[in-house]
Amino acid sequence: MASIKQNAAGLPLPDFRNFGVMLRVLLGVNALALAAALVQCVGVGDWLQRYVDLAAWVQPLLLFNLALLALSGGLLCRLPVRAAQVLIVLLGAASAFLLMDFWRFMALDDGGWPRLLRAALLGGMAAGVMLSYFALRARAFSPALAEARLQALTARIRPHFLFNSLNAVLSLIRAEPRRAEAALEELADLFRALMRDHRELLPLADEIALCRQYLDLEKLRLGDRLRIEWDIADVPVDLKVPPLMLQPLLENAVYHGIEPAGEGGTVRIRFSRSGGELHIEVANPCLGGAEHLLGNRMALTNIRERLALHYDLEARLETGEFALADGRREFRVRIVLPCRTPIP
Repeated sequence: MASIKQNAAGLPLPDFRNFGVMLRVLLGVNALALAAALVQCVGVGDWLQRYVDLAAWVQPLLLFNLALLALSGGLLCRLPVRAAQVLIVLLGAASAFLLMDFWRFMALDDGGWPRLLRAALLGGMAAGVMLSYFALRARAFSPALAEARLQALTARIRPHFLFNSLNAVLSLIRAEPRRAEAALEELADLFRALMRDHRELLPLADEIALCRQYLDLEKLRLGDRLRIEWDIADVPVDLKVPPLMLQPLLENAVYHGIEPAGEGGTVRIRFSRSGGELHIEVANPCLGGAEHLLGNRMALTNIRERLALHYDLEARLETGEFALADGRREFRVRIVLPCRTPIP
């Protein structure tokens, strides 16, 4: 299964399809161009002009290489790391050489072979510097550190989840023993889910099944006060997602939106796909007050940090209160994930 090691922070070779990696490459190469302009300039006023001249050459080359690396990311990851790194450096050198030669052919540059070779050397060096940066970043955020942090973040959820689920079963033991027995069987399934390796990404279908089991247990305790609406359409159920990503949100929805309300309410879970993104929304009645916001803060922070560990800048979590047509208010949490198969 795909692990957190797919993240650019945990691999010697970065995932060039990741938006965070692309952004760092863009900023890093432009920083190198700024430094080169500073070395070449004769004054502060000349610095900006030299950078603009360099940027006119660097930007198309940089965008071309990023696009090519993103398209060939799967192939690069199947190669030995050293071979892939050498290939990337050669790509930077060759593309710089060819671009400079094209400019010379178009009479936009009058340099000879020394200038072409210098362009190739600079392109290869820039690629090498960025690869060195990602290697240092990978060591700073080593897999062991990232996975240990992920385990710690997940462990914060487990006690609350299991404690609340057990209470739901205990409330049924005397009054409805058969329902309690069925609930204990479901709880056993949940225990098995919790004993999995939480460094691993799991299919979305497993996460949805886990949430259904959790809500079934809560419905045993709350009865008709808890109403659930699922909206799942055109969703890749085999997409790998972090485990226990939705359950804490549903727990908050039940305990801060449904349980305090005498008449109960509806928890809505909606999945949708928009282009290359998966959108997940959880909504529940909002009673307002600082207690509601405080109760959600730990779970939201937990999930936001785990999404960052797995997806870097490609995932986001958004929250907010919204007014409904009938005057009521609801609290919504929306998670946006990249909708693609992770590079193994």
